[in-house]
Amino acid sequence: MGSELFFRIGFVTELVSAMFFVLAAWALYVLLKPVNKNLALLFLLLNLGGVAVECINMLNLFAALQFLNGANYLNVFQTGQLQAMAMSFLNSYTNGFRIAQIFFGTWLLPLGYLVYKSRLVPRLLGILLILDFFGVLIWFFQFFLFPSYGVASYPSYAVGFIAEFSLSLWLLIKGVKNQKPPLVGVS
Repeated sequence: MGSELFFRIGFVTELVSAMFFVLAAWALYVLLKPVNKNLALLFLLLNLGGVAVECINMLNLFAALQFLNGANYLNVFQTGQLQAMAMSFLNSYTNGFRIAQIFFGTWLLPLGYLVYKSRLVPRLLGILLILDFFGVLIWFFQFFLFPSYGVASYPSYAVGFIAEFSLSLWLLIKGVKNQKPPLVGVS
């Protein structure tokens, strides 16, 4: 509670970043739709699923804050109980974040395939995104099925960083190759 303003700023920042993530996915959808419309729609829907889970999960953060705000109706609880309930919601937020990763990880497979096939950016970036898909799935299943084996998922962090950062950097600096999209329905 000593940093409530920063907590609230972080809350709003995550919501705004989720909105920008949807916009980025939409831009990738528009860019890659000519390669394969169905796969582009699939990765867009998977992204939207992840963002929906992320945004709903944000309620856990807000609930934790409410337990510590000193409202009169909370006087029936002792301080330790309020702190325990707040911590429970913070832990629920962490687990909800991990649940959202099944969507955020899965969207990488069709995205990587489309990047690879498009030839708008280097094919290596598509391969890295597909490897990132496998890394995120390993991390996801390892956490929920084998939580004591965290070391198994460490390599996926490096692959994910390299894949996603490289794609972002490439698109920001180099852009895409000037290619005319294929004409659909013209013979």
